[in-house]
Amino acid sequence: MDKSDYHARIEAPEMRDYGVYLKCDQLLSCQKPLADMVNADELQFQIVHQVEELWMKLIAYTLVDVLDYLEKQDTHRIVTLMGRVHRLVRMMTSQLDLLETMSPKEYQQIRLELGNGSGQESPGFKLILRLPPDLWRAFKHAYLDGRGLSVEDIYDAHYDHGDAYVVAEALIEFDELFQKFRANHLYLIHRSIGLGAKSLKGRPVEILEGGARHRFFPELWDIRCDMTDRWGAAYGTVRESISHPQAKAG
Repeated sequence: MDKSDYHARIEAPEMRDYGVYLKCDQLLSCQKPLADMVNADELQFQIVHQVEELWMKLIAYTLVDVLDYLEKQDTHRIVTLMGRVHRLVRMMTSQLDLLETMSPKEYQQIRLELGNGSGQESPGFKLILRLPPDLWRAFKHAYLDGRGLSVEDIYDAHYDHGDAYVVAEALIEFDELFQKFRANHLYLIHRSIGLGAKSLKGRPVEILEGGARHRFFPELWDIRCDMTDRWGAAYGTVRESISHPQAKAG
């Protein structure tokens, strides 16, 4: 089948106002020419990763706005914008599934085109990793130190489901969702090129596995452990059975 006419229309569609506003001519030229693709799946590979970079650009842009609203203690705006970030990360995670439609061989052919490149060099990813410390400092200054509160206060001792708690939960949800994204990416690599490959020399695997265990806001995770230990201490190491109240723990 001669696909040349179809491919010409795909690469250079008719441009009207909508396409001009979105700069579709530039956008559609960001991928390799179809005639130069190493296999039929390379277009998908490039587009998925380019779209991920666009979502990460929007995430970073939104988080910078969140920083501004943290300083102003505008809780409603913070929660709304963090909700947007949460949706963006979920989309990024679900989009990774597209790459699982590629066979290992097709993935290997495309990987040769990357040179020494890897997803660890993603500019959007690296920028997002730099933002959580700033978010934490802004939250701590505005909602904790500025109000004479601690993490333990807002979660337990003086819990009232107030502004500080709501913002903290928005932050930890971002943390959780982003680590799920990293874990999904790890499984994608496992399925496509394998994590035990000798050519990986261990280091990329260690980086990926370590990243999947990383936490942006450890204080918000630790409070849960502290509360469980504190509340559980009232019952001893083993609590009395509620179904057999007379039974003694063996």
